[in-house]
Amino acid sequence: MKPDFLDIESQSTHRDSSFPIRSLLEYAKTVLATLLVAIVIKVFVVEAFRIPSGSMENTLQVGDFLLVSKLAYGVRTPPTIPLTSISLPVMSMTFFADVRRGDVVVFEFPGNPRDAEGAMNDVNYIKRCIGLPGDTVEIRRSRVFVNGRELLFSRNVKANGSDGYAAWQRGIRLTPSGRGYTEDEYGPVVVPKQGDIIPLNRDTFDDWQEFIQREGRRPRMASDGAVTIDGIAVSSYSVERDYYFMLGDNRHNSLDSRFWGFVPRENLVGEALIVYWSWDSDLSFLSLWDKLGSIRWERIGTLVR
Repeated sequence: MKPDFLDIESQSTHRDSSFPIRSLLEYAKTVLATLLVAIVIKVFVVEAFRIPSGSMENTLQVGDFLLVSKLAYGVRTPPTIPLTSISLPVMSMTFFADVRRGDVVVFEFPGNPRDAEGAMNDVNYIKRCIGLPGDTVEIRRSRVFVNGRELLFSRNVKANGSDGYAAWQRGIRLTPSGRGYTEDEYGPVVVPKQGDIIPLNRDTFDDWQEFIQREGRRPRMASDGAVTIDGIAVSSYSVERDYYFMLGDNRHNSLDSRFWGFVPRENLVGEALIVYWSWDSDLSFLSLWDKLGSIRWERIGTLVR
């Protein structure tokens, strides 16, 4: 019996016609798997950040690009579903090292979403952690003291004299207001920790009103000095979270905890690790060759300390 070549050819043709479809499906699965892995790494493991301002000079410079470890302080859910603007409840689990004094930390801005100039704060901040929960922080003549002992920084910190303030910084009120603090003569203030009891009365209410509001409560004080929280009369308040005091290395050009207060644990994003790229961002309007000429080769690979 002769073989039926016609059937064999038609089957071969049928298989060949489906090949592009299978290839596209395989390609799509590979792309989706790669995208999923990239999202998981970005959300939970490590993320790249760019330094947009000089508040951490000379430790970090404008135009530095950093890798930030998101596992340094544990795993935390993202504030929104990736690739969307849908909010998520913040949950975290600590299983590595906790925050240490002196760490350079990336965090979400804890205060009003508008900064001192009225612009929206849609980027993360990066500062040096000075005070841990329960610490007493004080600045005397630009020198930082924690729990009564001077906290020494690296030689990169800029805090020379009191005449070098940035224009925006002059006249901006510090927190808590009404204490007469200045950028160089600040505190002492106690960094709140979970479970701390804060007495509330006519003398202390203004110091803690905004702080309690950030914890999601509604504090009110009547004309007779009576204090209520969420409509309930109180004489004290129990702190619900652990907090940190953050300070910029460029002391006279930094918007930090002196101005907007403490950073809650849940706002921590991660620890800055290494500078993987650096160039002069002010040359963005020039040619590619000018940009390449501004690369700071000596900073690439620098560990952040």
